[in-house]
Amino acid sequence: MKTVSENACFGGVQGVYAHASKATGTDMTFGLFLPAEAQDGPVPVLWYLSGLTCTHENAMTKAGAQTWAAEQGIALVFPDTSPRGEGVADDEAYDLGQGAGFYVNATQAPWAPHFRMWDYVTEDLPGLIFQEFALDADRQGITGHSMGGHGALTIAMNLPERFRSVSAFSPITHPTASDWGRKQLSAYLGADEANWAAHDASLLMAEKGFDGPMLIDTGTQDQFIDLLKPEALASAIATRRQQATFRMQPGYDHSYFFVSTFMEDHVGFHAEALYA
Repeated sequence: MKTVSENACFGGVQGVYAHASKATGTDMTFGLFLPAEAQDGPVPVLWYLSGLTCTHENAMTKAGAQTWAAEQGIALVFPDTSPRGEGVADDEAYDLGQGAGFYVNATQAPWAPHFRMWDYVTEDLPGLIFQEFALDADRQGITGHSMGGHGALTIAMNLPERFRSVSAFSPITHPTASDWGRKQLSAYLGADEANWAAHDASLLMAEKGFDGPMLIDTGTQDQFIDLLKPEALASAIATRRQQATFRMQPGYDHSYFFVSTFMEDHVGFHAEALYA
């Protein structure tokens, strides 16, 4: 691991680091905010997974999360959204290839050699940061935006013993029935839709749910709302009687203006679970 940059931030440190990833077979870059409390011992961790076209940097600079994480004494992890670099497959479309890893392990050519973002986020990067930094692996929450909201929900429901809380901003909730999903899942995982189910939050909610609190925010004016399909997840939550707060926020769209507006709510929501 090498340090790309470190900046003082709300009494803590906002760092950017690069490392060779075993999962992707490439160099990967991530952001990590450590609050002042990390100087005295391990602190709780909130993972933030970003959406299509993003790198580690988008949420790190636009979401305003450090303000509230510093107030709560919580670390923030900002992974990249895909492998990158020479020899890594890509596509001309913004919603496939580099910047669009969809948090799955690809099994199909030409994606399979490097697009293993599920393993990267759930195994590779955790193995590194909990070794190198003062972080408490027993107190983790996860959140994300859009494609990252999809990743946060699916990872949390598949690894419920790891995360105490999960939230999402305008998540892709039913990708097996959406053009933001069917295209990517078929490309990365192949035509057999049985292999897609583990990466669909609405199907996972119906099958297993999440043993903990959940918070979902989506804007009523989200320009991609028909692709996100929030009603599918809301229906599954109601049918399962899942512990959850599901909010449609009047007038808000899909942008980081929306994310930053409700970031205080989400960090506070996770802090309540992480410090319980």
